[in-house]
Amino acid sequence: MGVVIIDGSTVKNFVTDEENFNESMDESFAALDLNEDGVLCRSELRKAFESLRLIESHFGVDFATTPEELNQLYDSIFDKFDLDGSNTIDPQEFKSEMKKILLAIADGLGSCPIQMALEDDDRSNFLKKAADLEAAKLVANHGGGS
Repeated sequence: MGVVIIDGSTVKNFVTDEENFNESMDESFAALDLNEDGVLCRSELRKAFESLRLIESHFGVDFATTPEELNQLYDSIFDKFDLDGSNTIDPQEFKSEMKKILLAIADGLGSCPIQMALEDDDRSNFLKKAADLEAAKLVANHGGGS
C-alpha cells in the first residue's frame, strides 16, 4: 500500500499527456471488454462500475439502494458513454467520456492537495497513474535527485 498526494493539476497533466492517457484508456478498455468484441455492452460497463463500489457507499458507509434505482443509474451512465446511440461503447466514446470525468475530478480538486492510499499493484486506478506520471516527470526534470 502506498500513499500519493495529488491535486487538480496532477489529474489535468495526466489527461493532457495524450500518449499516456490514450495508452491508459486503451488498457482499461481492453480489461473491461470481457468478450473481446471491441465494444462495451451494458453488462461490461456495469461490472466495471460495480467493482468500484462508488454507488453503493456514501463516504465509505454502505447504504441500501433498490435494484430499480441501481438499474436506472447504470443505464443513465451507459447512455452518457454511448454518444452515438448504438447501444455499445467503442474505444473513442470511452476515452471521450473518461476525459470529461477526469477533468471534472481535476476541477473539483483544484489546487487543494489530497492524500490517497492506494494498492501498489493497482494498475487500473487512473488517479494513481496520474500521480505516477507526475513523479516520473519530476525525476526526469531533476536528474533523479542526485
